[in-house]
Amino acid sequence: MRTKAKPTESIRIKRAYEEPHRGDGRRILVERLWPRGLRKEAAQIDVWLKDIAPSTELRQWYAHDVERWPEFKKRYGAELRANPDAVDRLRSLVREGPTTFIYAAHDEAHNSAVVLRAFLGRRLRRTP
Repeated sequence: MRTKAKPTESIRIKRAYEEPHRGDGRRILVERLWPRGLRKEAAQIDVWLKDIAPSTELRQWYAHDVERWPEFKKRYGAELRANPDAVDRLRSLVREGPTTFIYAAHDEAHNSAVVLRAFLGRRLRRTP
């Protein structure tokens, strides 16, 4: 018997500065600002969802301070819950096939794309 795949298995996370690959599927930039120094042609972004990114205020407060990570996850989750239209749009895009969330931060473990994938995974499991 096959086990059911986790909803987030079709969502990859990749730094904007990594080379795009065919296996990335739909490449969605999940940042409010365009990644510094990255040419649009090189990025090969299919969709840029600025509205799904953390607010400017939250991004500036977090400032990639890992000690603030637990609180950042809570605050960003609250922003996502308050933004159902953007979450629904992203959920629809993810359901269409393999997807890669593109982010700009240096830290691969502590960035908004990590929080977003986990948040969306919980939403995908709950709804058909």
